[in-house]
Amino acid sequence: MTIINREFTLLLATRVIFTSGMKMVPVLLGWYLYELTGSKLALGVLGLSEVVPAILFALPAGVKVDSSPKRSLILACLAAYVATMAAFWAVTSGSFTNTASFLKNAIFVLVGVTGWVRAYISPAFSAILGQVVPGEDLVRAASITSMSWLIAAVIGPAAAGLMIGLMDVSVSFIIVGVMILLAGVIFSRVGEKPISYEKGSTRTWHSVVEGLNFVYNQKALLGAMSLDMFAVLFGGAVALLPVFAKDILNVGPQAFGLLMSATYLGNFLAILYLTRYPLRGGQGRKLLISVAGFGACILVFALSKSFILSFLALFVSGLFDGVSVIIRGTIFQLLVPEQMRGRVSAVSSIFINSSNELGQFESGVAASLLGTVPSVIFGGCMTMLITLAAWLKVPALKKMEY
Repeated sequence: MTIINREFTLLLATRVIFTSGMKMVPVLLGWYLYELTGSKLALGVLGLSEVVPAILFALPAGVKVDSSPKRSLILACLAAYVATMAAFWAVTSGSFTNTASFLKNAIFVLVGVTGWVRAYISPAFSAILGQVVPGEDLVRAASITSMSWLIAAVIGPAAAGLMIGLMDVSVSFIIVGVMILLAGVIFSRVGEKPISYEKGSTRTWHSVVEGLNFVYNQKALLGAMSLDMFAVLFGGAVALLPVFAKDILNVGPQAFGLLMSATYLGNFLAILYLTRYPLRGGQGRKLLISVAGFGACILVFALSKSFILSFLALFVSGLFDGVSVIIRGTIFQLLVPEQMRGRVSAVSSIFINSSNELGQFESGVAASLLGTVPSVIFGGCMTMLITLAAWLKVPALKKMEY
């Protein structure tokens, strides 16, 4: 097929290796930080540390992606990640000090660095896809890319859980750094691409506003982004998985890694099925139903005392979320022109990607105030209420089709 060309294969391999490594990091840090501090709030602050720079730099980063050589930008970001993994190794190995306060704050700072880098690399990866495959194959290429990302997102956390049980956490960061370095070597074989957007004398803020206006005027895209943002913000239980694993389910790091992988496994199977059997009509209505189903699964997870039931609840939540991923991804590829993809991806990262970390912070704060289980019950209920409100108050989203 035309999309299975050399550069697409290299890009795919890069993303699988890079994503596998980066998905190990939250597992390693979450387990290490909870053992170090025993604090649920610290787990929430871990997410906040990443999301603040990711949001602050997201919009100007989108302009940078559109107006810069994407290959060079991605390679620079990969190099920055390798350096950060080396710093994680130095901190967690006790090279400086074993003082809990210092280690905790150093981790927050380094996670902030990863958030800053993510602001650039995430839209750059999204934007360069359209430059390595023909336009008529873009939607299918996006589906294959999403599935490869999800395979990596399943492998990464599960492997991290195994590594925690087999070796010191600090050594695991060396492995992650080597994986990212390998991804950079593979990606360096992709040729440089032309700049899709010549900013010229246009100010960065004006370019940012262009991206915001485009999203605002595409009501289907805006509605899907907003719904997903609030669902993940309140319905995410990822930040508290170390607490559930250790204190409620009484399982070790290997089982914790499997819990971290469960949602992504559901995502993968849903996207695999929907790529073979695409949704036919009524996509907006199906999006709302899938988000409500996600919220219901979070409620089951909150009330579960069984590892198997908890795993299944997260797995099924991933199936529902996979429907949302397919619908949003298809809307993005169909509606966004090439010269706008960097900026629109940056706006999307604020709505969707950053809501994961904001959701972690919300979970950490709520757990500190309400308790672990009540906070997750609250989040699941809020997700279902938001979906009901969107069903009743946003008819354009319910009627959306493509």
